[in-house]
Amino acid sequence: MRRNKSGTFLSTFILVVIIVAVGFVYFSPQFEKNIPKISFKSNKYWNLHDKLKIVINDESSIRYYKVTFIDGNNTIILDEKLFSNNTNTRQEILVKAPKLDMFYKGTDVKIKVEVVDNSKWNFLNGNSSSKTFDIKVDRTKPIASVINNSRYIKRGGSAVVIVKVKDDNIANAYIEFNKKIKFKLTPFYKENYFIALIAWDINIEEYERVNLIAIDKAENKTVSKVPLYIQSRNIKKDTINISEKFINNVSKNVLSQSSLEIPSNPKDIFIKQNNSLRAKNVSFLRKLALLKMDYSKIDSLNIDSFQRMRGSKTVAGFAEKRTYVFDEEKIDEAWHLGMDWAKVKNTKILSSNPGKVIFSDYLGIYGNTVIIDHGLGLSSLYAHANNIDVSLAEEVSKNTKIGNTGISGAVLGDHLHFGILIQGIEVDPIEWMDKGWIKVKINDIIEQSKKYIDQK
Repeated sequence: MRRNKSGTFLSTFILVVIIVAVGFVYFSPQFEKNIPKISFKSNKYWNLHDKLKIVINDESSIRYYKVTFIDGNNTIILDEKLFSNNTNTRQEILVKAPKLDMFYKGTDVKIKVEVVDNSKWNFLNGNSSSKTFDIKVDRTKPIASVINNSRYIKRGGSAVVIVKVKDDNIANAYIEFNKKIKFKLTPFYKENYFIALIAWDINIEEYERVNLIAIDKAENKTVSKVPLYIQSRNIKKDTINISEKFINNVSKNVLSQSSLEIPSNPKDIFIKQNNSLRAKNVSFLRKLALLKMDYSKIDSLNIDSFQRMRGSKTVAGFAEKRTYVFDEEKIDEAWHLGMDWAKVKNTKILSSNPGKVIFSDYLGIYGNTVIIDHGLGLSSLYAHANNIDVSLAEEVSKNTKIGNTGISGAVLGDHLHFGILIQGIEVDPIEWMDKGWIKVKINDIIEQSKKYIDQK
């Protein structure tokens, strides 16, 4: 029997239509088949005060979501929303805690998130997904109290602080200066006690407040004031005339050895060396100290007073505010943060205290530099050396020969730049060169704290 041509055409047409329709449904973005993704951006602890952050992502857009709080006695909808016309493929949900009895004692709860997207898949019902997160409820703030601390601190100076921090879910604890600088804590003497050397950075002009901050995993936060009296500091101001010869012989060389491009203008060359490179070097010192800091438990700081280089003359001191002039024009200014000692060329540089070498290399404006860590975030810096005789990670003893003085880095003549750093921040070396200051302001505070802790 012969088949009608029109019937064959119609059958073919219908088949093509079906194939096209199936292909459209299968490949069209309107019929995407991927379920919405749900992520919980907060940690697994909740203080029932701060909002929880939940993020939903979907390839099409979000039609509906619901967030439910579940514990042994309660099932409470925290948030629910149906969108009539939503084109967002990403939705951030900030969820408030349910209203619970003030004596609520629950510790383990679940947060269930349900989502449906705007896809035409699944017979136009869309793709749906559900995810449940286990949450620990913690509404108790950490115990954070100051046990003892140095009585005074001076701009550019140092102090010691001993604290108690206790919490089953502690996340972080630190000392904060003026809400600008954080000082890390080191475990001290017995469990839940910590110690830190802190510094008043010379770049911070006004003293506002020093706090102990303790935060647990549920973001409960305790803030305790560290009581400090402040001492004034006289700032010496100095003017230094910069010659083109210095720029050509020193500044260019320092930039070149630091692998930096050298500007064409003499003034720009000096500013880049004295300002940009200096800032880069100072930032490096901070990062290095925090990276190399030893956080092992301690019960004392066993150091002697640091000594001036034997037979040398002090040619520059700490906290001198220098103004730099080129062709009778002020072009820059900077702090001198250390002691400069000069004797004869290539004088031996000896360590004043034992410690571990955490840096032994060329460092921009500092030239050939050695940094020795003495524990508790305290380190000493020896700069502008002609040669270096100690290696990275080497343990040195008192009076170890570090190298010889020289003219490496940004210098006018042969000398040693000696610095003291607290967690990478340069402080007044004079304090740490004073045996009496170390005893009264640091070691006595430590010993008093140990006696107090023993009585608890």
